[in-house]
Amino acid sequence: MPYQLPPSPDVSTDVIVPGLLDDVDERLWVPQSEHVSFRPLLLSASQGYYVNLLRVRRSGVLSRHRHAGPVHAHVLRGRWFYLEHDWVAETGTYAYESPGEVHTLIVPDDVSEMITLFHVTGGLVYVDPYGVPIGYEDAHTKLALARRHYTDVGLGADHVDQFVR
Repeated sequence: MPYQLPPSPDVSTDVIVPGLLDDVDERLWVPQSEHVSFRPLLLSASQGYYVNLLRVRRSGVLSRHRHAGPVHAHVLRGRWFYLEHDWVAETGTYAYESPGEVHTLIVPDDVSEMITLFHVTGGLVYVDPYGVPIGYEDAHTKLALARRHYTDVGLGADHVDQFVR
């Protein structure tokens, strides 16, 4: 028997995103650069975390960064690794990344497309090889980027609201 009482008015609605890897409308992918894009799944502006699919369609160095909070990653397609580690994340791999760790994400030459589901708590700081900050990203910058992109491609800035909690 299902729960018989009304839902609490203080609980936000569920987010359901079907067909994550289906050939969906390309406009749903928010470009970060020419070959890197993300698809927002949940942007928690109130708690400072985000869940998204990261898609890379070219091999090479993606970024060097430090996380302020824990990160959970699940590789759905392709393969990647960090220069600072001896493990490889390939399709079906789960990875946990500790707060404070600095790593440089690489997509190998033989990978034409990599898609990984990332749950990022807090922000991340892009750094040079010596740890000097050169940029940052968090739920708020992702939200702003998605709003601009969805406006530009005709979906409307409010398209991203379904993912905001």
